[in-house]
Amino acid sequence: MYKVTGLNHITLAVKNLEKSVQFYRDVLGLDLRKVWLGGAYLEAGVFWICLSADSDTRDKPHPDYTHMAFSVDKETFVPLCEQLKEFGVEVWKENKSEGASFYFLDPDHHKLELHVGDLHSRIQAM
Repeated sequence: MYKVTGLNHITLAVKNLEKSVQFYRDVLGLDLRKVWLGGAYLEAGVFWICLSADSDTRDKPHPDYTHMAFSVDKETFVPLCEQLKEFGVEVWKENKSEGASFYFLDPDHHKLELHVGDLHSRIQAM
């Protein structure tokens, strides 16, 4: 049986590339690897994101629960949440699951989460 070996990257459509690069680099702390006309690559650990300029990007969050979660260390969680609040992010959900989580929107209304924990800790909590 053939199978995939992991998650490679996520591409997010963005209205304002400069504003989105600033958010992911300066607010979330991802490493900017490359910018070109219409896009950018940023990296967090071994995971990378492509920001792709797209005039059709929606102006409100998608109505379902689909979201992307970033791993953060326990020591980093509270200061990073405060940093996001100071930036003025919109909270889209309160945490009701295992582990510390903060649910917020990026400048293009993509649903994001900061999470302390991993699959093992989630299964243990079940």
